[in-house]
Amino acid sequence: MGILGMNQVLALAVFKVLFSINTVHGIGVNWGTQSSHLLPPPTVVKLLRDNGIQKLKLFDAESSILKALSGSGIEVMVGIPNEMLSSLANSMDAAERWVEKNVSAFVSSNSVDIRYVAVGNEPFLPTLNGTFVGVTFPALRNIQAALIKAGLGSRVRVTIPFNANVYQSSTENPSTGNFRPEIHDLMVQIVSFLSLNGGIFTINIYPFISLYNDPNFPVEYAFFDGYSSPINDNGRIYTNVFDANYDTLVWALQGTGYGNLTIVVGEIGWPTDGDRNANIVNAQRFNQGFLFHMNTGTPMKPGPLDVYLFSFIDEDAKSIQPGNFERHWGIFNYDGNPKYNLSLGSNNNGLVPASNVGYLNRRWCVLSPSANPEDPQFGPSVSYACANADCTSLGYETSCPNLNAQGNASYAFNSYYQRNNQLDSTCQFPNLSVVTTSDPSVGTCKFNIMIRTTNPVNSGFSLEPSIGLVQVLVFLLALFVVV
Repeated sequence: MGILGMNQVLALAVFKVLFSINTVHGIGVNWGTQSSHLLPPPTVVKLLRDNGIQKLKLFDAESSILKALSGSGIEVMVGIPNEMLSSLANSMDAAERWVEKNVSAFVSSNSVDIRYVAVGNEPFLPTLNGTFVGVTFPALRNIQAALIKAGLGSRVRVTIPFNANVYQSSTENPSTGNFRPEIHDLMVQIVSFLSLNGGIFTINIYPFISLYNDPNFPVEYAFFDGYSSPINDNGRIYTNVFDANYDTLVWALQGTGYGNLTIVVGEIGWPTDGDRNANIVNAQRFNQGFLFHMNTGTPMKPGPLDVYLFSFIDEDAKSIQPGNFERHWGIFNYDGNPKYNLSLGSNNNGLVPASNVGYLNRRWCVLSPSANPEDPQFGPSVSYACANADCTSLGYETSCPNLNAQGNASYAFNSYYQRNNQLDSTCQFPNLSVVTTSDPSVGTCKFNIMIRTTNPVNSGFSLEPSIGLVQVLVFLLALFVVV
């Protein structure tokens, strides 16, 4: 080995030592912003700090959010949406402009503690049909080069948040783990690049999805308080699916020769509505159990884990294509109120709610007492309201399971009315709706009042079909069986 080669090895060793010193274990959260009414960024940053959140993962690089994080002391992972990967992969100039605008400007001028750049989000999902397979790695390389050129190569690390289906096991034992055959060679290239450049491997693991997708999945295996039939993998005992999943990745990395690559759990959590298993009790049980468990680690990786809970606040405008539960992952409601008691370690007294949140007036839009469910406008009106608002709390074993057809209509009308800031014109369903000042909530079924916000929303009423209306009509047919 020549002198130049030795110098490169020494530089790389120092580089890795510096990054290991800067690695801080702690509780992180994901903050998604697909909401009709966002809490003001300063309010959310205060909420993060009040609850002792040390790390934040974002799905983009919204400037108002990054400005609000200035001087907060919160470590930030900024994201690059999948739709931008192609341009970044094909243009070094585009990568440099992105880094300058979304990283350099905030690190140097606004004291935002950006630690990671997430290049894409689960870009190798099979449902994406390979759209981003060819551009993700080139985009990663260009962003890394842009960070180095900007003088941030030793401060900001790169990663790609992957879904756990990038690897698999030929048996129930984690020790047979390997990357998916069709992307195996590409994953090895990415892993090698991350290792050489001080990057991290970010993985999203969802025991809830395992339970949701498989009716035969053992429920207790999804949680952390004991399972009567644990897996014994050559003496390593697995009593929960998270440990087994995580260690499958560890074995896959070891099989490629990169077993020491830092792993970060980018998303993990449990939803509270929209499915029979998505409820407050299960979410509290899972998240609290995981928060205690994260300090223990897994059989293959004992010790504290770096994790980001998914998610911080509910998002009522997320796609429900994966399931109605998608809008209910938050440990906080849309208004910053905690859904359940949760100890994050530094706040043993439970979650602290958001402060100084403003609400719209105490008014609800409901089905008029004189309305006739046989009215030909009844079904289309309710369908329209649901298609343009949020009816994911309606359905079998959800938070609003026992409403009749009239109750479902009231819930749909109110959701649309609140989504549109209580505009009078949005509670004028023909001969069907009326505004009331009496709270129509029943038991666990809450008829929300929306928060005050400057977010623009679409308003107005029309019976023109909208995107997703057919799917909503199918969904509502089941609801209107009960009268």
